[in-house]
Amino acid sequence: MRLPRGDPESLGFDPEKLARLNQLVEEHVKQGCYPGAVLLVARHGRVAYLEAFGYSSLYPHAEKMRVDALFDLASLTKVVATTTVALKLVEEGLMSLDDPVSIYLPAFSGGPKNKVRLWHLLTHTSGLPAYAPLFSILTSREEVAGYISTLELEYEPGTRVVYSDLGFILLGEILEHVAGESLDRLARELVFKPLGMRDTMFNPPPELRERAVATEYCRYRKRVLRGEVHDENAWFMGGVAGHAGLFSTAQDLAVFAQMMLNRGEYGGVRVLSPASVECATRNHTEGLGERRGLGWVLNTRPCSCGDLMSPKAYGHTGFTGVSLWIDPVYDLFVILLTNRVHPTRENRCLNRARRLIHNVVMSAVVSD
Repeated sequence: MRLPRGDPESLGFDPEKLARLNQLVEEHVKQGCYPGAVLLVARHGRVAYLEAFGYSSLYPHAEKMRVDALFDLASLTKVVATTTVALKLVEEGLMSLDDPVSIYLPAFSGGPKNKVRLWHLLTHTSGLPAYAPLFSILTSREEVAGYISTLELEYEPGTRVVYSDLGFILLGEILEHVAGESLDRLARELVFKPLGMRDTMFNPPPELRERAVATEYCRYRKRVLRGEVHDENAWFMGGVAGHAGLFSTAQDLAVFAQMMLNRGEYGGVRVLSPASVECATRNHTEGLGERRGLGWVLNTRPCSCGDLMSPKAYGHTGFTGVSLWIDPVYDLFVILLTNRVHPTRENRCLNRARRLIHNVVMSAVVSD
């Protein structure tokens, strides 16, 4: 299932302004912001712009980017897979976001940990540290939940927003416990398969590797990564984790984004209820310095979505150089997928480049 193409002018865009994206993204490639990119812009349920730029790989040899390239989504996993599966299990009456984490992980208890709810994990307000190098500390995936449960909280739950991979790793483990299935299978059966997202998966099979973009040279695996997860903790966990590990294409992500814009439905298939979409995309962290939905980042300043999206826009980014931003006021979304970590993660200019791209997209909207 894919979104149909549409004429930009009929979708309310100024075609000349939208065409400015070609030059802008190519300039970023030349400047070394990223080796390559796929950019997709859609409005009113149709794709107005879809182009590939630069290279999917520079080493060991150069390969041109293609529009159906498979990208490591990194932290987009948190919203596309983990948050959506969590909402599905809530809808099915299998759990509540107000459930204490200790119900599912008894080791996660004592003192302020007794106050931590699933809701805190989803809003990054649990008190857990942002990160720990599990891959270099532990010896097996089976130790992960127990180890994180032993960590001291860094602040009182619900009083701060601290973006935490560890919180989403725990959430993924809890979802598997609740449903009795692995997270990759849950995401496939509850979300991707119903929506026809055939190119969205954890651990892509070898036959899809040629479409996968290259990421970083990994000093632990001694190779340039391609079609295997970049995040070291997700790799340690077998490629399937609540915080990272998902792969997809711009066209598949467009289906997911349109489902969100349609308040949980696309192509006659309902994945989420309108109530779940509303709950996921409203501000749950008022007064805590950042505006967070359930998993989703809400538009605030400064924002990777640029300067011109509406206050109701929401989205997420991923460390590998990917992003998805959705604006329900303008009924549009922008998917920018890059391999900015190829061949090294030291490239830091993407944030500004992303904001410039979003500004051009929004300036091209001239009518309803």
